[in-house]
Amino acid sequence: VAQADYGLEHLVFEINYKSAKLAKLAALEVEKATGRRRFVAAAIGPTNRTLSISPKVENAAYRNITFMELVEAYLEQVRALVDGGADLLLVETIFDTLNAKAALFACDLFLEQTGVKMPVMISGTIVDMSGRTLSGQTTEAFWVSLAHARPLCIGLNCALGPDQMRPFMQRLSNVATCYTHAYPNAGLPNAMGGYDLTPKDMAPHLRKWAQDGLVNMVGGCCGTTPDHIKAIAEAVADLKPARKLPQVPRYMRLSGLEDMTITPQSVFQNIGERCNVAGSIRFKKLIVESNWSKAAEVAAKQVEDGAQLIDINFDDGMLDGTDCMRKFCNLIATEPDIAKVPMVIDSSKFAICIAGLECLQGKCIVNSISLKVGEKEFIAQARLLKRYGAAVIVMAFDEEGQAADCESKVKICQRAYKILVETVDFIPEDIVFDLNILTICTGLEEHNNYGVDFIRATKIVKETCPGCKISGGLSNLSFSFRGLEKIRESMHSVFLYHAIQAGMDMAIVNAGALPIYDDIEPDLRELCEDAILNKNPEATDRLLARAELEKERLAALKAGGVDTKAVKQAAEW
Repeated sequence: VAQADYGLEHLVFEINYKSAKLAKLAALEVEKATGRRRFVAAAIGPTNRTLSISPKVENAAYRNITFMELVEAYLEQVRALVDGGADLLLVETIFDTLNAKAALFACDLFLEQTGVKMPVMISGTIVDMSGRTLSGQTTEAFWVSLAHARPLCIGLNCALGPDQMRPFMQRLSNVATCYTHAYPNAGLPNAMGGYDLTPKDMAPHLRKWAQDGLVNMVGGCCGTTPDHIKAIAEAVADLKPARKLPQVPRYMRLSGLEDMTITPQSVFQNIGERCNVAGSIRFKKLIVESNWSKAAEVAAKQVEDGAQLIDINFDDGMLDGTDCMRKFCNLIATEPDIAKVPMVIDSSKFAICIAGLECLQGKCIVNSISLKVGEKEFIAQARLLKRYGAAVIVMAFDEEGQAADCESKVKICQRAYKILVETVDFIPEDIVFDLNILTICTGLEEHNNYGVDFIRATKIVKETCPGCKISGGLSNLSFSFRGLEKIRESMHSVFLYHAIQAGMDMAIVNAGALPIYDDIEPDLRELCEDAILNKNPEATDRLLARAELEKERLAALKAGGVDTKAVKQAAEW
């Protein structure tokens, strides 16, 4: 990629191969002379392209390279470096986490294809005192986004001197569950582009870092010389590693530009549903019209209204779902007010989900996979998502169809959990089960217990599948009352009140349109409760009767009447 600027693409393999070979020969010579083992790190840099930032100011969704093009370039480089004798893979000077994901994808693919076992190290670059990478991620989000690679070591290098880098190294050391390293610059560049921090000045800084337990390995980057490295090595030679790997609790961790940790004490997670062409007429209209900037405003409004995650879906026969997913994800990746939260990449077509993952640097959730494709394909999809570093929503479907009753929901989820954890080695905390929120009050008696079945299954699945989360698409519950938003929103609030108590962690909702349970009119709340919990055989008829009154009220308003209740509420406000 970078060599294309010089017309040297055809020499990439040779340059990397011979570089690694020379380094290996030098390492062996020193090893022979000193009797101490020396290792060669295969330096895999960021390239001169970025997957998260547009090179065109006038088109924020434009990219001059794709994720898989970068993977192919990295794969060739990795192959050459390993063939040349490298002992470990070092993805370094990362200014765009998505580029690093592509490099780590290539490393993992190479190791799988060749059967080679080799440690991987990761080194990021915090560009200024904001504590963020060039592509906008915080130090903690950077770790969360790349932790799936299970590196031997992660750290920071370049851009900053030891004084400036220390607070960010401290933050990384606090969260990284692997070894940490740092190789800062010899201070900040001076007016002439040089570096003024001498070996004598720089070495004590890194000694103090080692003593304080920030790092397990140290070195030097821009402006450092062999004398700097010698001084640093001597400064830490008498120290025993003080850093202990932190005992970080096992929770679900996601990221956008910022990290998100879902603990047992966390509030219920609202997944904004309005960036879904199947669920929002307005959003679909904007996409059909190619009004991408206004479509992005829909996402921004959901974050503003309290959505902690954003669901994105382009499943529509009139749209090119893959192209739409790429354009929209590329666009919102450049909007900090949106990109700060994790995304839920939603599609019934697996390829569209992959397209979304290849455009977002954070750790996303893919919605969804299921056993309806068969166990073999389910495993293949899960392994690929793991390579991309995504969490996953698993629908309660199997080869026989959708689970409707409690027993079927539990059976399918327990089977999927066992496969994911034992066969795929998926982190349990990265598994979310969608137990299928199905429509009630349809007039069919067999549908009356759907709410109860979901709530009961939630409790059992949480108890028998440790670490997992429970989610669902809330709007399905009230499809029988389409157009009656007051009824629907009340039903959703009542349902969540009981499902959350049973262990539900998140749901796809219209953020900002959920009334507080205690604020719902008592008679309406009781009707919703009877229907959702199937407490009364007449619950459906009674709620449908209330719906008719709501229709009459709406018709009167449309005809120019006055909503006295709304007027009273406005006056009170």
